[in-house]
Amino acid sequence: MRRIFGIVLAVLLIGGVIVAVVTGRDKDKGTATTTVRGVIGSEKAEFFADPDVVKALADKGVTVKTETSGSWAMENLPLKGYDFAFPSSESPAAELARKAGVSGTPLRPFYSPLVVVAHRNAAGVLADNGLATLTAGKNTGTLKMGAYLKAAEEDRTWQQLKGSRKYSELNGVVSITSTDPAQSNSGALYLAAASYVANDGRIVANDADVARTAPLLKKLISVQGAQQSSSDAPFRDFISGAANPLVLVYESQVASLLLQKQDVGDMVVLYPDVTVNSDHTLVPLTPEGRKLGELLSGDKKLRELAVRHGFRPQGAASEFIAATAPHTAYLNQRLTGVRQAPVPKAAVLRDLARRATS
Repeated sequence: MRRIFGIVLAVLLIGGVIVAVVTGRDKDKGTATTTVRGVIGSEKAEFFADPDVVKALADKGVTVKTETSGSWAMENLPLKGYDFAFPSSESPAAELARKAGVSGTPLRPFYSPLVVVAHRNAAGVLADNGLATLTAGKNTGTLKMGAYLKAAEEDRTWQQLKGSRKYSELNGVVSITSTDPAQSNSGALYLAAASYVANDGRIVANDADVARTAPLLKKLISVQGAQQSSSDAPFRDFISGAANPLVLVYESQVASLLLQKQDVGDMVVLYPDVTVNSDHTLVPLTPEGRKLGELLSGDKKLRELAVRHGFRPQGAASEFIAATAPHTAYLNQRLTGVRQAPVPKAAVLRDLARRATS
């Protein structure tokens, strides 16, 4: 009997050791994470899918699950079940916050100016005709928005520009491909910048301003035909050579490719001399969503990873400048010669988009 008791006790002790070892291993795996769900603009999808970002967030106790949407289309989504919404600028974020009853200081972890990517031949023709200027390296330059909008108003074609006839790919009306301004942030901000220039350097603020600028904006959009709802697809089409020679994108998309040392082909990056920064603004719908926004803004590792994906951290310009130092042939790091246009109120911008697309 005593022998049986000894065997049972040994088994229990061994079992206890095994449990202790297993428990110890579970603790070694690290702190349990809280799952935070949200809807984001497509230009941030690669950032949140980056294994290094996933790990950095997990180290802070957060696992992020996302789905993508056009920034202006987010307000039509049911927000129940989300911890955050993360559109690409402050205007749609303000609408989402109002709809959800969210108050407090906006969370804007990073931003990116709008730029126009052009193939080298197209950029050269624009420069030769006074619509752009190029740097000595000819991989970056400035798009003269006033001259470009005048050409658009006159329905100028590539064939009417000197030096274009030797490039068979340059044909039809000179136009910039943008996203759908009724659904997508970059398309809406394109209208914001263009309307500011067309309104003699004044923000569009009333019905008279809208009526004055709407015909030109409609030309800018109607010449494009079908438009995408997010900036990811037009940029990928451009890189593959299947797109219009001029495409409006976020600087972050360009910087991300450069920082990842991917081939950008004959791309030239034109910074409009009047543009709009896309302030990626996180709307916290729960305390967990606010924690995520604060981590993205304040955690040094996450800011470094945001820069790796081409974004400019708010209040930390030096971090972007240092990381992109090898790529100044393409990037205007300090945005020299670039003027920021104010963005109309959401209701006005929505009216401009409606008139431009109807």
